[in-house]
Amino acid sequence: MGKLYVVGFGPGGYEHMTSKCIDVIKKVDVVTGYTTYVNILKEYFPDKNYLATPMMQEVKRCRMAVEEAMKGQTVAMVSSGDSGIYGMAGIIYQVAEEMGAEIEIETVPGVTAASAAASVLGAPLMHDFTVISLSDLMTPLDLIMRRVDCAGQGDFIVCLYNPKSKKRTGYVEQAADILMKYRSPQTPVGIVRNAGREDESSQITTLEALKDAPIDMFSVVLIGNSQTYVKNAKMITPRGYAVGNEQCNDS
Repeated sequence: MGKLYVVGFGPGGYEHMTSKCIDVIKKVDVVTGYTTYVNILKEYFPDKNYLATPMMQEVKRCRMAVEEAMKGQTVAMVSSGDSGIYGMAGIIYQVAEEMGAEIEIETVPGVTAASAAASVLGAPLMHDFTVISLSDLMTPLDLIMRRVDCAGQGDFIVCLYNPKSKKRTGYVEQAADILMKYRSPQTPVGIVRNAGREDESSQITTLEALKDAPIDMFSVVLIGNSQTYVKNAKMITPRGYAVGNEQCNDS
């Protein structure tokens, strides 16, 4: 029986890959994935056998991976970040079931974009937070914005994935307007582009000024809650510890 690993390899740099991820990619017979991700991995694992498909061919890509595993091979389906967070894990299980594949599937976690971006900005995710994708390719826009509204009501830190594309230029501004119903326009917002990659960049702005910030599909936007502040160019969200002479209990 073949085996299919669904592997999250993190932001892209070798130093952010887990040892499990590296061990799996080294031992598999075939590595499958989105063309851009495969090209990233070829730099670190040049001798592997790769199969890739371009964007918008996720189902085809998964069927290809499952077929290779059904031949008795050991296969890695790779995703950037964590394969179980907006990655390929869910669709792999669905496709394998649809194909009646008698293969073993194992999900290998990785560093997701939210935690990678947060590490660049300081400590913005130290309390309850939510991750919302602004892509409406598979989720209706009104549902996305209802989720943003609920996050605002709950004073969640909000991490926005897929914030802006060439066609979707106004969704970030719309989300910011919704959140400003519940929190100050001066709420700190961090933007990280290409987190964990060679051309990584970041900036800290405010919720009010977010509409004017340079943002694209390679960006992650972290919007603080009502307690988040900026100190020494770092975003910090207090968790509620009594800082000072009192001893903090990390529990």
